[in-house]
Amino acid sequence: MPLGTLDRTPPPFFKQGPSALSKLIVFSALALFLMVADMRFGVADPLRAVVAAMIAPARWLALQPVRLAEGAGDYFQSLSSAQSEQASTRDKLARLALKANQVEELTQENLRLRQMLELRERLGTTAIAAEILFEAADPYTRKVILNKGLGSQIEPGSPVIDEDGVIGQVTRVHPLVSEVTLITDRDQSIPVLNVRTGGRSVAQGDPISQHPGSLELRYMAANADVQVGDLLTTSGVDGVYPPGLPVATVAHVERRTDSAFARIYIEPKAGVSRGRHVIVLKALGEQLPARPPAEETPQPAPRRGVRK
Repeated sequence: MPLGTLDRTPPPFFKQGPSALSKLIVFSALALFLMVADMRFGVADPLRAVVAAMIAPARWLALQPVRLAEGAGDYFQSLSSAQSEQASTRDKLARLALKANQVEELTQENLRLRQMLELRERLGTTAIAAEILFEAADPYTRKVILNKGLGSQIEPGSPVIDEDGVIGQVTRVHPLVSEVTLITDRDQSIPVLNVRTGGRSVAQGDPISQHPGSLELRYMAANADVQVGDLLTTSGVDGVYPPGLPVATVAHVERRTDSAFARIYIEPKAGVSRGRHVIVLKALGEQLPARPPAEETPQPAPRRGVRK
């Protein structure tokens, strides 16, 4: 076949149609036209709505992991915040309760101090305010330690009282502290006076375990006029305790036919096992005026012998 008869045009498979530049110009002009038409007339809004409705399920499904993660984060964050707020609230409540207890304690303490000051004014004697530090560790005695000693002019034998009555007596004094034996100690005794009858007796600490922390009126006759509820005060005959200080009230009277004496148990009025503030008084014997010196009686002149 001669060469001149060959078809030089490419087969249909390789035909490219319009050139790429022509396509770019056409499609650019079409895009520009659609943008202008959509901006001015909103021709693409229906199409946009259809597309948004079609992809809404896919978008919702794609957002679920994100929402779950955010919800979990919010849950743990809110739980942590709630726990921290609860802890802070409990702390505040505890502080408020502590302050309330302190206010109540201070109120009671001020009341006791006022009562002690009134008692001091009523007694009209020298008094020293002190505070109980601790109770002695000896289980066989009833003693407490005060925060005042020789430096505060505390002297042995001084009576110790609180707002309700007699606590005990100073038995040992150190430079900075002093030791007080309580009236419930088995070796401590105090003369008392029955306010109702005027009868005098002696109260002594009761070592019997059946009545711990109480006192007993010793050597009282079986027919003595003593009743439950009688108030006993200091008689002042011992020269230690000023008269009229409340000591105890009669709690139990036991009269036995086989004994000439009655068993009378009394409960102390003062806060022997409670309280913190006390007043140390001067012993009554130190407040009494000095005994006047005895007058010297004139000696009779010796007789002179009579001369005979």
